[in-house]
Amino acid sequence: MVRLDKYLWAIRVYKTRSEAADACKAGRVKVNGTEAKSSREVRENDMLTVRKLPVTYTYKIIQLVENRQPAKNVALYAENLTPEEERNKLDKKNITVYIRRDRGAGRPTKKERREIDKLFENLSYE
Repeated sequence: MVRLDKYLWAIRVYKTRSEAADACKAGRVKVNGTEAKSSREVRENDMLTVRKLPVTYTYKIIQLVENRQPAKNVALYAENLTPEEERNKLDKKNITVYIRRDRGAGRPTKKERREIDKLFENLSYE
């Protein structure tokens, strides 16, 4: 059996073991649907759910490993079961909107504020 934080670091989910431990402490990592501490021992066939915004990754443990692996070997130890729609969240472009106001126009009036809010409601990220 291997510690959860060590396993997440070994299969390159996190760059450092302390990052993996911090994620566990913050409740971003679940093992078989239950929040887990970094010291939790994981076993083969456990399901890991890792929330790294904006995506929630899902992995199935194939084989245990303690040492950090090269990226090409990760598939030997963990199967990535993350749904396609979750992975597509990484491809979305960030929309930046800039509203220009004339110099000296001051703050928007209540009516202008509502119009600006309506404009932003129409912009959908999904």
